[in-house]
Amino acid sequence: QVQLVESGGGLVQAGGSLRLSCAASGIIFNLNSMGWYRQAAGKQRELVARITSSGSTNYPDSVKGRFTISRDNIKNTVYLQMNSLKPEDTAVYYCNANQFGSDYWGKGTLVTVSS
Repeated sequence: QVQLVESGGGLVQAGGSLRLSCAASGIIFNLNSMGWYRQAAGKQRELVARITSSGSTNYPDSVKGRFTISRDNIKNTVYLQMNSLKPEDTAVYYCNANQFGSDYWGKGTLVTVSS
């Protein structure tokens, strides 16, 4: 079955950095579009970054220039490098895989940014 396992979350001060990882299994990783989403308390889940199978990326304006998504098709892992973190980046971050139109989700990793 499909498994997406996130890691790398934690507590960081504003202005700091974190790198999230998502290890995937049970999917044809190199054919998948992969993404990171986040959900803050009381808010809807939102896209943070997405990378296609060919390596094209897209980001919302809220994180553009601060976050970078990348993928390693050998390790079946997608990364999210987060720099210049702000308190409003505090959320549970979820890994997403889209394979042949079906969405798969990890259980999430909590990122807390203190001011």
